[in-house]
Amino acid sequence: MNHHEIILRVQDLETEFSTDDGKVKVLHGVSFDVKKGRTLGLVGESGSGKSVTAMSILGLLPQPYGRVTQGKVLYRDTDLLGLSPKEMYAMRGNRISMIFQDPMTALNPVQTIGKQLNEVLALHRPELSKKERSQYSLEMLKKVQIPLAEKRLYEYPHNLSGGMRQRVMIAMALACKPDVLICDEPTTALDVTIQAEILKLMKSLQAETGMAMIFITHDLGVVAEICDDVAVMYGGKVLETADVFELFDSPQHPYTKRLMGLMPGLDRPGKQLIPFEPIDPSQFPEFKES
Repeated sequence: MNHHEIILRVQDLETEFSTDDGKVKVLHGVSFDVKKGRTLGLVGESGSGKSVTAMSILGLLPQPYGRVTQGKVLYRDTDLLGLSPKEMYAMRGNRISMIFQDPMTALNPVQTIGKQLNEVLALHRPELSKKERSQYSLEMLKKVQIPLAEKRLYEYPHNLSGGMRQRVMIAMALACKPDVLICDEPTTALDVTIQAEILKLMKSLQAETGMAMIFITHDLGVVAEICDDVAVMYGGKVLETADVFELFDSPQHPYTKRLMGLMPGLDRPGKQLIPFEPIDPSQFPEFKES
């Protein structure tokens, strides 16, 4: 086994939300490691706790309703859960970045692409002059393979296709050269060919920068395409972690086997994973909540 350096270690993470009916525990002790230069897939159906895990790591839980009640999130040797909001904000733009399912939530509709890239750089790369920022913005757009990049700098998000907006968002996330990039289903809304292009792009950018990625998805096809390691989530727990080859060759947990069984065969490329009836937790004794 080659031991990769662990960049981000999530240990026993528990998160709860306050609702009108009292407190609801959403994460029940989630643990996994993210290794340098590798992509960890966080896989599960909607409602399994994948996005809540990402938000817990980044300090983005809706306030005041969501809070982490237990566990550690160690970035290198710093426990992110112990940081002040101000320190977390600095960490979030610089060392750990995130891209979301819908770029429109992250992009400002009334500002040009160039201005938005510039603002990210002004915030996180203060050493650059205005001229260098513009130059760098252009380079970033070229790097994410946006055609006619010069022209795009002066356009607004709604002038771009979904795939192009997603590329802009990747450019913004990578502008600060993060150590860890968290991707929350970033290709789900795109059609299959564009999805494949974006995944390929992300892999090549990762190879170039050496950053680690957490890739959240419900789609095992995407996992096969981009992930090195996989953590399968269900009901706010990680059921199984393995490297991607082990997982596909010999899934251990009955739930993982069931997910695999629903994967479209190679004869039917491009079909999405079929969502299925949530599994009755009593099927898996380790699920019984104490």
